[in-house]
Amino acid sequence: MKFAILADIHGNALALQAVLSDMDARAIPLAVNLGDHFSGPLDAAETARLLRARAFPSIRGNHDRHLLEQRPEAMGPSDRVAFEQLTRADLDWLATLPPTATLFGDVFLCHGTPRRDDRYWLDRVGADGQLRPASLAEVEAEARDVTAGLFLCAHTHIPRCLRLRDGRVVVNPGSVGCPGYDDDQPVHHHVQTGTPNASYAIAERREGGAAGPAWDITFRSVPYAADAAAKLALANGRPDWARALATGWFEA
Repeated sequence: MKFAILADIHGNALALQAVLSDMDARAIPLAVNLGDHFSGPLDAAETARLLRARAFPSIRGNHDRHLLEQRPEAMGPSDRVAFEQLTRADLDWLATLPPTATLFGDVFLCHGTPRRDDRYWLDRVGADGQLRPASLAEVEAEARDVTAGLFLCAHTHIPRCLRLRDGRVVVNPGSVGCPGYDDDQPVHHHVQTGTPNASYAIAERREGGAAGPAWDITFRSVPYAADAAAKLALANGRPDWARALATGWFEA
């Protein structure tokens, strides 16, 4: 079995199209989508068209939840731009998506952690706003009581693959459409990948003999017309997004 892992598209239809083309070139028709589909000052409407046409198994992220639960006047600017571009049918489709899912027998999908869509799993934010990798014990604590051989998570936009001591694997594919951002929870901090490329991952199950199946994980970093996406963000009043989209750095 082989499938692509997409996450955190954030309304970047140009990046999504590049990833879909890359998948097609590698004859990978199947993907799973870990949420935060639309929120951003870009092109939520075209993103919705592309995703609904492919009908990939998908779950809901924290920004997807904001689009469904918050009043427009209470939304952050990225959510509000996306909300105003989406149709009622797009929002109805979003509302059908579960917060987590188990697919292919032992593959568990979540946006943040198995229990929360707005918490980082593989990283922690210190009181000084600095990001650090989570300890192995911290990562394993989030996986307790969840049966899966492969955990897929998102939310930080940072590509990562981590093996737990019991052999299970946790993968974050990175962000298709948003390589850098800032947030004020739990304290103000920023995340940046240092590349404008669209990120996704490919998972392939290989039989591991007596040890059971093993997962081959490949990360893809796909160039696309990032300057055009940056211009769109700038036109929608978001110079911070424009800088991150063009360079991969939220702060140079």
